[in-house]
Amino acid sequence: MSVTPHKSGFVNIIGCPNVGKSTLLNALVGERLSIITSKAQTTRHRIMGIVSGDDYQMVFSDTPGILKPNYKLQEKMMEFVISAFSDADVFLLIVDIYEDIVLEESYLEKLRKTSTPVLILLNKIDMATQEVLDTKMAEWKEKLPKADIIPISALKKFNLETVMYRITQLLPVGEAFYDKDTLTDKPEKFFVSEIIREKILLKYKREIPYSVEVIVNSFKEDEKIIRIQADILVERDSQKGIIIGHQGEALKKVGTMARKEAEAFFGKQIYLELFVKVVKDWRNNDANLKHFGY
Repeated sequence: MSVTPHKSGFVNIIGCPNVGKSTLLNALVGERLSIITSKAQTTRHRIMGIVSGDDYQMVFSDTPGILKPNYKLQEKMMEFVISAFSDADVFLLIVDIYEDIVLEESYLEKLRKTSTPVLILLNKIDMATQEVLDTKMAEWKEKLPKADIIPISALKKFNLETVMYRITQLLPVGEAFYDKDTLTDKPEKFFVSEIIREKILLKYKREIPYSVEVIVNSFKEDEKIIRIQADILVERDSQKGIIIGHQGEALKKVGTMARKEAEAFFGKQIYLELFVKVVKDWRNNDANLKHFGY
């Protein structure tokens, strides 16, 4: 009786901002690992979600949306994308069927030249007509002739079984990289900071969310409760005032939203303490960016 060889590899999700990369990662992994908002640049780091079976392990990697950097933080974000190009065993290029966001030609050229398999995932087809679908499939077949094209809806989880099956076919034979019960490579503090940052993205408008970084200073877990203290960093005093709000009401709302989300994520009662601090021009400071994990 022949034994099925074990397969494993890195499956890297790339694409423009706001096309559904984080929604796709969460749907494929079955857990809410990446934060999701309608704002561009929501994902700043490279976040791994691991799916394991008896004879396979897929290490999915969500990356920031591809853009032209305007400041050093965005340059560091694009370095995460470049690293995803260097270690992929399978690429998932996700594109929004209705958005005419053009992927930068240099990245398209990388995908044309690579020997790594590329799956183009045409997202949000639940809202598309057959005519639109046919047109988009033809366009992408012309741009990347060697790639497989799979229509999906990440939000509705439509056709994701086809994606998973195709990935298992393409993965190289190899041992698992992580223990089979491991879900992600990120520590618990990372997910707390992402949950808080998501609530800020949802609550505030204009430049405020993009000027914010969240640092978790303390994460103490007892049997019944997790006590967390975190700093919300902004670039200017005026931003600090907006984050805090009148008599602290805005910050209190963010804290309540984040606490409830964290309790659902960790399955425990959370005590969350937030402070707001000003770190001048942190997005353009190499030392600060390195300290914050970029």
